[in-house]
Amino acid sequence: MIRLNYGFQLLFNLLWWMPVFYAYQKAAGLSDGQIFGIQSIYYVAFCLLEIPTGLIADRIGTRNCLRAGAVVMTAANLIPVVSASYTGFLLHFLAIAAGRSLTSGAASAYLYDGLRAEQCDEHYLRAEGTARALGLAAKVVCWPLVGPLMALAHPAPYVLSAASAAGSLVCAVLLPRLAKGGGGADRGRRGGAFLRDAGTALRCLASSRWLALVMVQGVAVFTLSRICQVNLFQPILLDHGIAESSHGGVLAAMTVAEAVASARPQWLSRRLPPVAWVSVLSLALAGTLAAMTLGGPWAVVGLLCLFAAATGFAFPVQRKLVNDAVPAHAPRATLLSVESIVDRAVCALAAIAAGAYLSAGRLDALLWHSALATAVLLGVFQLLLRSGVVARDRRKVQAVPAPGADGAGAGGADVADTEDGGGAGAVGRLPG
Repeated sequence: MIRLNYGFQLLFNLLWWMPVFYAYQKAAGLSDGQIFGIQSIYYVAFCLLEIPTGLIADRIGTRNCLRAGAVVMTAANLIPVVSASYTGFLLHFLAIAAGRSLTSGAASAYLYDGLRAEQCDEHYLRAEGTARALGLAAKVVCWPLVGPLMALAHPAPYVLSAASAAGSLVCAVLLPRLAKGGGGADRGRRGGAFLRDAGTALRCLASSRWLALVMVQGVAVFTLSRICQVNLFQPILLDHGIAESSHGGVLAAMTVAEAVASARPQWLSRRLPPVAWVSVLSLALAGTLAAMTLGGPWAVVGLLCLFAAATGFAFPVQRKLVNDAVPAHAPRATLLSVESIVDRAVCALAAIAAGAYLSAGRLDALLWHSALATAVLLGVFQLLLRSGVVARDRRKVQAVPAPGADGAGAGGADVADTEDGGGAGAVGRLPG
């Protein structure tokens, strides 16, 4: 299960066209307004599709949803080969949004429920982190080849992306059926309607302040990492006089740093519980952004690598926190889709603000304001975390037995072990 998940995550997310899609669309005759307009539509489409695809995953089973996502992604990557036009690229990104939304919650839910059903959930954090690290390492190896391959065949990045997505479909087909006690994620929900499943998820979210709070905490990590590594990466380098010819090398160094950190979340000290580590790492992300306004070119490159490493540590820990906070028998994939909607909605607003700052030539102000906003968000989070209502919600989650387990559930044990920050928590208890 873990090895096939590695293969699926690596191949599904291996988008060969990522480093060149802007230049590719410019060569096809699209204007900057059309290119960035398509990106805005992509974010909106992703948000709109998250809840329906999460409901589909909880109904037909997460394994079947992964297969559907791989099929859609394969077709999506072939659209620009057939039609390199505005309409073609718009359909391409809409299909990418559909394929990614089908798998965004389902992949994590399948792995988490599958390991819990086998009473091996202590492997989840490392499995999630290693899958991310392998995917990043594959990009480091493959992305430098895109230029030479395009010289041989111009559509090569999209053809290779389609081939990779087809490989992820093979992995999804080979994934084992979940054992009994896996939370129903693989079997799907056969009774009732989509609206009832959605209502169950929303009631669960409304009744669990702990789950809602953990999701909100992850917004800082996702938004900062996405805006910095996608939208602001090149503007920051250009602002410090780093030529475009060096951007690929900097991106490769950042990817290596993130991959190493993603594969080793157990390096984080046991002295802090996972929820505190996510806050600390979020502050580190904000601090590195602010520091980029003060340093020279080499300092900025080092700070970008530090930023990537902090992102690598934070993502698997945050993902496990959310999964542990989901109550037993709740529609896990739908709730993970809700989290994804919140992340991307905030990211879409941040992208609009970033565009306004850059248009006004205020990059340094954008970096400082992003850092301050993150600090304020985390300050509010800490105040809410210490409220009595949230503490009761945390105890309620730990008290619910995991399916197929004796006594306290495995997910609840992770929370309990880290309640006082002194035990061997979800980060520290990983084997090795």
